[in-house]
Amino acid sequence: MSRRGLSRLAPLALVLALGLSACGGSDDDTPSSQSSESPSSSSSSGDAVAVTVTRDGDTFTPNGERVELEVGQTLDLTITSDVAGELHVHSTPEQEIAYDAGTSEHEITIDRPGVVEVESHEPASIILQLEVR
Repeated sequence: MSRRGLSRLAPLALVLALGLSACGGSDDDTPSSQSSESPSSSSSSGDAVAVTVTRDGDTFTPNGERVELEVGQTLDLTITSDVAGELHVHSTPEQEIAYDAGTSEHEITIDRPGVVEVESHEPASIILQLEVR
């Protein structure tokens, strides 16, 4: 390619480089908590994230909300229910959480990044989506 052709590409290369650097951004501009959980249903204490799940008949609260976790971080799950049941954590390997009527405490740890659903099969309901990074 001739010098003239190269001199025409230089401004284009500069524009592309500047455009790409603008896309980089930093995490300093993002809020410290991007979870869609409301303060009443989850909180962070130390290294663990705490979430309360309430079952009233066939209704669960929260209902499909996303919770952010780090790989290996513990999710402290408090389940308050008027009937016994079981939650399924669709992680690898899958985890099952059996609970009785009343209040019970459970710990979940996910060792691989991705989005992991916590759901009930009876009744069918997605309770949480764990966004593991």
